[in-house]
Amino acid sequence: MDLDWTLCRSFLLVAETGSLSAAARTLRLTPHPDFPEPAVQDLTVTLEPQPEGIALRYRLDGAIDRLAIPAPGATVRADDLWRHTCFEAFVRTPGGYREFNLSPSSAWAAYDFTDYRVRTTDPDVAAPAIVVTRGADHLVLETVLPIRTGRVSVTAVVETAEGRISYWALAHAPGKPDFHHPDGFVLDLDTP
Repeated sequence: MDLDWTLCRSFLLVAETGSLSAAARTLRLTPHPDFPEPAVQDLTVTLEPQPEGIALRYRLDGAIDRLAIPAPGATVRADDLWRHTCFEAFVRTPGGYREFNLSPSSAWAAYDFTDYRVRTTDPDVAAPAIVVTRGADHLVLETVLPIRTGRVSVTAVVETAEGRISYWALAHAPGKPDFHHPDGFVLDLDTP
C-alpha cells in the first residue's frame, strides 16, 4: 500500500488538534427529495484548504445502528463503492471532471471523465488516508484529497440496514438522483 505521508501528516494534524482554520467551511448536504431517510438527522461536510489539497470531514448524525456501514478494512482501491454507504467528491478538471469515492471501510476509488459520464482511464493518484470514527449517533469520515481549486460537488450515498438507499448532495439536479449532472457542481473552491 503506497500512502502519501505528506497528506497523512497534514490530515492527522487537523484530526489530532481538532482545530480548523478560518478558511474552513461546513456545509449541509440534503437528501434527494424522492429518497429521504429518517434514520439520518443531519449530514454535513467541512472543507478546509491544506497545502496538499483539501481536507474533507463528513459527519453523519442519526440512528447509526439502522444504517448499513461497511466494516473497517484495508485501504484498497475498489469499484462500485457507491452502491453502499459512501462519501464522494467531484471536481471539475480542465478536461472534464474527477470523481472520488470514499467508503467507511477505507476502500476508495478515483475516476476521470472527459464529459458527462464519459469515463476515461482511471487517474494515477495516491491512496488517500481515510480515518473513520463511529458512535451510537454519529459517523465521521475524514480525508485529504488532492483538490486545490475549481468547482466541486460533495455528495453521499447512505444505505439502511434494510437496503434502502438515500442520495445526499449540496444541490440536486432535476429528476432522478445524478451526482454527475453539471447542476451539482455548485461549490467554487476559489471563492471564500
